Amino acid sequence: MNELVKTPASPWLDGLNTAQSEAVKTLDGPLLVLSGAGTGKTRVLTSRLAELVASGTAKPWNILAVTFTNKAAREMKLRVASLVGPMAEQVWLGTFHALAAKMLRRHADLVGLRSDFTILDTDDQIRLLKQLMEAEDIDPKRWPARMLGGVISRWKDRGLPPEKVGLAEAGDIANGRVRALYERYQTRLIALNAVDFGDLLLHMLSIFTTHADVLADYQNRITHIMVDEYQDTNVAQYLWLRLLTGNRNNLCCVGDDDQSIYGWRGAEVGNILRFESDFSGAKTVRLEENYRSTGHILAAASKIIARNETRLGKTLYTSADDGEKLRVNGYWDGPDEARNIASQIETKMKDGVHLSQIAVLVRAGFQTREFEERFITIGLPYRVVGARFYERAEIRDAIAYLRLIAQPADDLAFERIINTPKRGLGTASLQAVHIQARSSDKPLLAAAIDLVQTEELRPAARHALGSFVQDIKRWRDLAGSTHQADLAKMVLDESGYTQMWQRDKSPDAEGRLENLTELINAMQDFDSLQGFLEHIALVTDGDADPEHGEVTLMTLHAAKGLEFDAVFLPGWEEGVFPSQRTMDENGAVGLEEERRLAYVGITRARRDLFISFANSRRIHGQWQSSIPSRFVQELPPENIIEDMAQGMGLGRVTAARLGDESGMNGFGANAAMGLALIVLAAMVRVGGGWRRGAPNWLMAIGNQPITRPNLQPATVCFTRNLAWAIF
Repeated sequence: MNELVKTPASPWLDGLNTAQSEAVKTLDGPLLVLSGAGTGKTRVLTSRLAELVASGTAKPWNILAVTFTNKAAREMKLRVASLVGPMAEQVWLGTFHALAAKMLRRHADLVGLRSDFTILDTDDQIRLLKQLMEAEDIDPKRWPARMLGGVISRWKDRGLPPEKVGLAEAGDIANGRVRALYERYQTRLIALNAVDFGDLLLHMLSIFTTHADVLADYQNRITHIMVDEYQDTNVAQYLWLRLLTGNRNNLCCVGDDDQSIYGWRGAEVGNILRFESDFSGAKTVRLEENYRSTGHILAAASKIIARNETRLGKTLYTSADDGEKLRVNGYWDGPDEARNIASQIETKMKDGVHLSQIAVLVRAGFQTREFEERFITIGLPYRVVGARFYERAEIRDAIAYLRLIAQPADDLAFERIINTPKRGLGTASLQAVHIQARSSDKPLLAAAIDLVQTEELRPAARHALGSFVQDIKRWRDLAGSTHQADLAKMVLDESGYTQMWQRDKSPDAEGRLENLTELINAMQDFDSLQGFLEHIALVTDGDADPEHGEVTLMTLHAAKGLEFDAVFLPGWEEGVFPSQRTMDENGAVGLEEERRLAYVGITRARRDLFISFANSRRIHGQWQSSIPSRFVQELPPENIIEDMAQGMGLGRVTAARLGDESGMNGFGANAAMGLALIVLAAMVRVGGGWRRGAPNWLMAIGNQPITRPNLQPATVCFTRNLAWAIF
């Protein structure tokens, strides 16, 4: 156990444990502070910065301190100022982009810019790309500007200017013309005296590598560099730091490879894994004493993350007590899971836990819907970090289609969807619809129907508008005889809205498609389209209860850096978490990042942690059976308490469980069949190894909807879980 260090002369050193003190007092040479969750890394950063200044090792203006967010930069500056006074204002402290922008304005002329250049936001970037694509005759439907912008941004994150993008790298994107588009885009930015966010670092890399005098000036001026969240750096940020460090090698990086969860947006975990080989003579200090969570929570987190092979390795511990064991709950379906979690939260509230100290963390945004519905039903105050489910843009678009079908006089819905997705209706065409509506005193849809009978619009616009109103009429005619969920899917597919997001290759497109699927699932629970729309209209933000606060509902990615007294982690099922898409796209690397995400989720909890999975969920309108996540299987039995719905289990095969009659209620005569299937599969051998084809047909039985009459739910669950344990 780390002993506390008492040094009254330097108050920022007082109370540090041995490892923290070592990190703070190591002021020269390359240093990696491997900081586990809840081990006090922020204090180490600020204390080390104060020690650099107070000890005279470095002048404030010779220190470069880099964070990932402006909020973190502000907090660090305030903390250091409280320790060493106004000298903290002279430290080069900020985000990667803010510091690079400051440098670039001093040397803008070296890349053909003026110092007053404009930094474009994403919308401006996409607008510019659309102009260039039109000039190059690149089909925006086949190759959306947002998707091509994402490709270019990823190249910039890797430090690749157009001339360094190889033909193989560009592939056949935009019919092999994306590299040329990148060149023209960069040329156009220079002509506009503008940059995008990726250019801030990319231009500085260019300046540093082509103007040795500029690089030497910064290397002489900056004697010590400190970096927070080093595991989240991308290649361009890494190269920028390497160049600035120079031969001094006074680089201190603080991070946790076990919390590297942003690979999907360019973060390169290899940067932290290679630190000791990248910087000769590097020293690594491990911060392992956790000040946040109980012993059982830390043991579970350590056990799961130890399964990852590509990690530097550390084991968290605490001097506090073990606390309560983790609760692992199995439910029959998603709604049952939401009901029970809401009930447990209410119990926590009655026990005096403030709702602001309770969080429900999900793997993907679409999973919030069931919890929002339940919280609204029982009047439980909550907040969603990000948009609430029914407030998300794609959900509002879809609902607008349904509103217009149900109520043709809904002008607000008409205006929202008339050109979503794009139908080639310009401003002039839309103005003509409005003029027609005002002159005839009719709703916009009725006016549009009249307008297409005239010659006022250009043929192309008249055809597009005519197709739209005909689609609305056809869907209205089908509404009386088609289930609303089927109707919604039909509308989204036939309108081209689903295809619009399928073609969009931006990182959030897949999540939007998942949300649309979840919307269709939600509609299954209502008797009519009108009933569903009325429900949506009544889903309003309630006032926060000042006495009890609000439950926080958010994704695991958004929760990084936060902590709560009680944390619920639902949806731990194979394919959901770990994400099947992530594993399909990235293989073992993707699985390890998913496991790091599980580690992040577990370590958000201070005292109480609840992990749950559902035996079945409704997907595309049908109930589908699922199996518990492999991460559930990896939890150490000695640190958890299982609380399963009747007939369910984790798949840990023990003699006690198999012989426990009470755990097999409802299993009935089907037990023999389920067990026989397992035995038959286990008997099949090919070449001395288990035949991998056997679990496929076996799991096909276990994965069928639990409503099938030929197998009881408990049989399906038992068969599946036992098969999972064996295979």
